[in-house]
Amino acid sequence: MIRHLYVHIPFCPKICPYCAFYKEANDRNKTQAFVDAVLAEAKTFAGQIQPETIFFGGGTPTALSTRMLSELVSGLGEIFDLSRLTEWTVEMNPATVSLEKARMLLDQGVNRASMGVQSWDANVLQTLGRVHNADQALRSYETLREAGFGRINLDLMFGVPEQTHEQWHQSLQTTLALAPEHISAYCLTYEEDTLYFERFQEGLYRTNENHDAELFETTVCELSAAGYEAYEISNFSKPQEECLHNLAYWEGRDYLGLGPSAFSTIEEQRWQNVADTSVYIERINQSGSAANPPEILNAEIRQSERVAFGLRTNRGVAQEALSHRQTELSQLQANGLIALSDNLWRLTPQGRLLADSVAECLI
Repeated sequence: MIRHLYVHIPFCPKICPYCAFYKEANDRNKTQAFVDAVLAEAKTFAGQIQPETIFFGGGTPTALSTRMLSELVSGLGEIFDLSRLTEWTVEMNPATVSLEKARMLLDQGVNRASMGVQSWDANVLQTLGRVHNADQALRSYETLREAGFGRINLDLMFGVPEQTHEQWHQSLQTTLALAPEHISAYCLTYEEDTLYFERFQEGLYRTNENHDAELFETTVCELSAAGYEAYEISNFSKPQEECLHNLAYWEGRDYLGLGPSAFSTIEEQRWQNVADTSVYIERINQSGSAANPPEILNAEIRQSERVAFGLRTNRGVAQEALSHRQTELSQLQANGLIALSDNLWRLTPQGRLLADSVAECLI
């Protein structure tokens, strides 16, 4: 039985120039057909999933109207048995939060809000092309609290072109003053098929690994001092407030994805739905499936992924899972990048700066 469900909602109030996720400008003429298609796709898996976690990502799920979002949330509740559900997360843009929408989500079982603030600095927000400003983000946070949300995640981004250390420090301190239960802090990456990637190739934007490393170290220092645990490289939470859905990914558990471009990994198969909302709707209406041909995953691939993701978390990787990599482990340990404790291999603070490289050595 599948325990984790992801729903991709591609609509956005504005397309951010750095975002590589499948998304499209909000189109109210398409949303009803989209919601109908997602619910139709969900019905084809009704007997295979009893979710413990649900995650609405995008895109911007709250770009849907209150009525459309309510129809989607309630529809999933009618299709699936939610008696085991412990966490239901919805991603939000500060420009799309309203008290009515927040109360509706809470009333229908959503208990975790993840809001993409990215920065509290006006210049950084302008560089990122965000549709909201800092005042709006603060009002939206207060609205979520007023509605009754007891679990809020705030997303932040560092490594933004021309972002200074002081700007990042101030964004961290402003966030800490609000005391959210969870903070995600991601380093900007230049992904293909984005405007930022084009600017990077043209030489208009450049990476500065040393500067990014300093900002990351500042993040860990300031958030840890405020009582947030770095339970994954980019994710920090108060005690017992980790994102359970993301932990399921990092632990290599099976999950089902609904909606255009959504991935699913179930047993030895992984597939992605077509990354085109109109085509997705058409395929669902025709056959009930919008899945592209699956990738077959053998036990070695699944184990390699568990190692790579496990290293990113503070839980680490069991010693026996890496027993065949003694030479590599010895070298990484000698270089101060990995350490063994309680029969678990974990990245050191220096190792976290080079997590991808360390993983490549061990898989």
